[in-house]
Amino acid sequence: MATTENAESGSPENKVDRADPDAKYPLKVLYCGVCSLPTEYCEYMPEPAKCRQWLEKNFPDVFARMTLGNVPKQETGGGGGGGEVPPAGEEEEKKKQKRGGRGQIKQKKKTVPQKVTIAKIPRAKKKYVTRVCGLGTFDIDLKEAQRFFAQKFSCGASVTAEDEIIIQGDFTDDIIDVIQEKWPEVDDDSIDDLGEVKK
Repeated sequence: MATTENAESGSPENKVDRADPDAKYPLKVLYCGVCSLPTEYCEYMPEPAKCRQWLEKNFPDVFARMTLGNVPKQETGGGGGGGEVPPAGEEEEKKKQKRGGRGQIKQKKKTVPQKVTIAKIPRAKKKYVTRVCGLGTFDIDLKEAQRFFAQKFSCGASVTAEDEIIIQGDFTDDIIDVIQEKWPEVDDDSIDDLGEVKK
């Protein structure tokens, strides 16, 4: 406890102990051209490999000293073979996770049957909305389809679910012809009219 109190009090004899006897003051600090921190701190940045490349290109002697200092930290000869050890940058790149939480997982395309369903849903007394589902299975942009329906039928239309467009009004009769006219890949067999359906 007494040594901690002496260190905190800032007595001159403790400062002399911590000082490097070979150092010449004022100290010259080398700053990285990539991350703008002192080169000792580059390893804590998001992309230390780029910092190492910059240091190797611009200051090879400092880079050699830093890599020699890191050699004891790496595993040496544990596998019993002459396998090549990947460069430190690649090794860290594999260990370090990219920004954004979990790694990006490519989603498999679900093999959903290509079917467009059209339904008339009652809203109030004699008012209806038309629901169009399944256009996304034909790789049709739903926002574009929603704008097209709103313009074509002069009414409000919105994308409500993952693959669902709601059009204000009863357009079940006209919409089949309009869909086939605008998107010829949607044939008559793949369009299913469900009639009047409750929500």
